[in-house]
Amino acid sequence: MATTHILKREGVLPTETELLVDRALQDLEAHSPELKKDLRPIQITSVKDVDVAAGRKAIVIFVPVPMLKAVHKVQQRVTRELEKKFSDRQV
Repeated sequence: MATTHILKREGVLPTETELLVDRALQDLEAHSPELKKDLRPIQITSVKDVDVAAGRKAIVIFVPVPMLKAVHKVQQRVTRELEKKFSDRQV
């Protein structure tokens, strides 16, 4: 499986959570024509599972600083769609 949105140093393997988020972004890109153009250049450097209040979990997605402006452009829509896919966690 190609990891199109994960940006890692050479020799560093992506975590399972990073692969899940990568697949979700690929699905969004494939099934949402209005997001496709904006999602294509976005890459993630890391994804962390974080424990939050009341035993809930959250997913924190890290992106390179130069891509921050492009991410902010689609952040609300992508967050909403990712929260649907990961209903047991907040994004």
